[in-house]
Amino acid sequence: MSTAVNEHKPSLLRRVLVICVPILIVVGFFVAMQTIVALKKEPEEKRRPFNTLAVMADYAVKEDVFLTVNAQGEAQPSIEIDLVPEVGGKIIYVSPNFVQGGTIKKGETLIRIDTRDYDVALIRAKAGVAQAQQILAREVAEGDVAARDYEDLGIGGTPSPLALRIPQRQQAEASLQAAQAEVQAAELQLTRTSVRAPFDGRVKSKSSDIGKFVSPGSPLGRIFSADIIEVRLALSDADLSKLDLPLAFSAKSRKDAPKVELSAVVAGKRRLWDGSIMRTDSTYDTQTRALFAIVEVFDPYGKGASEDGVPLAPGLFVDAKIIGKSYENVIVIPRDGLRPANKVYVVNDKGKSQIRDVEVIDTNSKRAIISSGIEGGELVILSPMEESRTTMTLKALDINDPSNVLVDPPEPEWMKKAAEKKAAEAEDGKKKKKKRGKDTDTDGPPKRKSDESNAGADTGSSDNSTAGGGDN
Repeated sequence: MSTAVNEHKPSLLRRVLVICVPILIVVGFFVAMQTIVALKKEPEEKRRPFNTLAVMADYAVKEDVFLTVNAQGEAQPSIEIDLVPEVGGKIIYVSPNFVQGGTIKKGETLIRIDTRDYDVALIRAKAGVAQAQQILAREVAEGDVAARDYEDLGIGGTPSPLALRIPQRQQAEASLQAAQAEVQAAELQLTRTSVRAPFDGRVKSKSSDIGKFVSPGSPLGRIFSADIIEVRLALSDADLSKLDLPLAFSAKSRKDAPKVELSAVVAGKRRLWDGSIMRTDSTYDTQTRALFAIVEVFDPYGKGASEDGVPLAPGLFVDAKIIGKSYENVIVIPRDGLRPANKVYVVNDKGKSQIRDVEVIDTNSKRAIISSGIEGGELVILSPMEESRTTMTLKALDINDPSNVLVDPPEPEWMKKAAEKKAAEAEDGKKKKKKRGKDTDTDGPPKRKSDESNAGADTGSSDNSTAGGGDN
C-alpha cells in the first residue's frame, strides 16, 4: 500500500509542474512587459534645426539702355601703294624724307632719275618738228605755184587736188603733228624722271637708293596715305540685330554716320580713338558668313589722334565698341543672375525663392537686359545654386558688401513656441527652487545623528539608576 502511494506522488507532482510552469512563465512575461512599459519614458520630440542658406544677391534695376556691339579689327590705311618709276635710268637724287617712317607731302620729289638721255630725246624731237615745219612750208608754196600755173595755162575748169599738190600738203601737216607729238612725249618722259608723292602720307618701306639703276615698274618703296585710317569690323547676324545697318550701307556724311569707339593698348596704356561707320560691304564674306563694316578715322596723325597724341597707326589691332539701338524702362540685372534656359531666381523678404522665366534682350559679360519676367526692385540671386535648393530658406547678402544682410528670414512658429516653452520651464524651475529654500529656513537646521544617540544614552542611564534605587 505504501509502495503504491509513493509511486503515485511523483506522477502527481510532474503533472502539477507541467501545468503550472507555463502559466508562471506567461504571467512573468506579462508582468515584465508591463514593468518595462511603465518605466519607459516618452521620447522627447525633436525638430530639425532651423538652417538657412546664405547667397549673394542684388536688386534688379529699371533704366534706359543703349545696346552695344563689341568687335575687333586691324587698322589699315585707306590708300597704300608701291612707288614705281615710269621711266628707266640711274637714280641721282633721293629726298631726305624718303626713308622708312618718313612723312611726305603731295607733289614732293622723292626720287630723281638721270635726265641726260631724255634731254637728248627732247632735242631730237624738237628737231623733227622743225624739219616737218620746213617740209610743210615748201609744200604750201609749191601748191600756190601750181595753182597760178594752172590759171596761166587757161585750160579752164577745176584743177584736180593732185595738180594743186593738196595730198602732199596734207602729208606734210601730218608729219608736223607727229613731230610735235614726239616733242610732247619727250617732254613727258623728261618730267617722269622725277618721282613725286601722289598724296600726303608716310613711307612704309624703302627698296631703292641713290646710284641704283631702275627700270620702269620696278619698286622703289611703299607709301600710304595718312588722311584716313580704316578698320574693317566683322559683324555677325546677332550683331546686326542690335544695329540699324542695312546691307550695302553708305553714310551720307561723316556727321550722320554711326559712331564707334576704338581702343588699343599702346605702351602699356589703353588709348581711345573716335571713328565712324562710313559704309558696309555689299556682300557677305563667304568664309566667315559675316558682313564687314568699314570704320574710318579721319586725320589719325593729327586731330584724329588720341587725347595724349598717340596716332592710330596701320597694323594696330583694335577693339571696337559700336553704339546700337536704345530701349526705355527695361530691367537690368548682373549677368550672374541669368540662369540657363533664360531663368532667374528671385528671393522675397521672408527668404523664400521663386524661379522666373524671362525675355532676354541682350547680354554681355557684366549685365543682362530683360524685357519681361521680373520687376524693378526685386532681389535677384547671383550665387551658383542648383534648382533643387530653391526650396530652402535663404539668407541674402549684398554682392557689393557681404557684411550687409539684405534678407534675414524670421524664425518659424514652431521654433518660437519651443523657445517660449523652454523659457517657461526655466521660470518654473526657479520658482520651485526658491520655494524649497523658504521651507528649509522655517523648519530649522536638521539634527545630527550623534546628538540624538547621546541624548538616548543619557536617558537610558537615568532610567537605570532610578530603577536600581527602587530595588534597594
